[in-house]
Amino acid sequence: MFDYQARPNLLKDRVILITGAGRGIGAAAAKSFAAHGATVLLLGKTEANLSQVYDEIEAAGHPQPVVIPFNLETALPHQYDELAVMIENEFGRLDGLLHNASILGPRTPLEQLSGDNFVRVMHVNVNAMFMLSSTLLPLLKLSDDASVLFTSSSVGRKGRAYWGAYAVSKFATEGLMQVMADELDGIGNVRANSVNPGATRTAMRAQAYPGENPASRPLPEEIMPVYLYLMGPDSSGVNGQAFDAQ
Repeated sequence: MFDYQARPNLLKDRVILITGAGRGIGAAAAKSFAAHGATVLLLGKTEANLSQVYDEIEAAGHPQPVVIPFNLETALPHQYDELAVMIENEFGRLDGLLHNASILGPRTPLEQLSGDNFVRVMHVNVNAMFMLSSTLLPLLKLSDDASVLFTSSSVGRKGRAYWGAYAVSKFATEGLMQVMADELDGIGNVRANSVNPGATRTAMRAQAYPGENPASRPLPEEIMPVYLYLMGPDSSGVNGQAFDAQ
């Protein structure tokens, strides 16, 4: 595991948006960031899941989160603009953005992968992530110390058979992170990095490996040190790097 011990108030007064915050790694990150003092903006398509995370954060006595129902598959450009306006009106800036939401798509040979399925995975995993990044960058630049964190995968660093659109989308994720990091390098207070969570006990992992014993994999909560490090001030100046959570 990534070796980092976060102090209790590491993210105090920070405003951090997490996509796919309703379950899995996104929910764990939201609760972990809130526990370390952040106001978390919970973005996802299933309001019931977001509300459950909201309730858990509230019950724990952490800063009050915000639920943002938002479907990355169907969102139109004006909805991204409206999201940015809402965040600016409410908070005046954004200190962190965790791109966590993505879909797996069919695990099949490229020859058998339909164009529709390829386009859908790329839209959610890449296009929507780009739209969110470009729309929210002006708000991130208003922060004294902002971090954009992209979620990668081992198959986004070395392609593997049958991972299809998902692997291609994760290569694109690394590319988007690198381009953004290079553009931001040395000119302000925003940094961009990626994290490969590794095999983690999530619904997506179970979907990809139905025969695997989930108990053999760490819980999302166990891989949070790298996320806390990259979202907090201790990683200030770290930019354009690809990290492994495990």
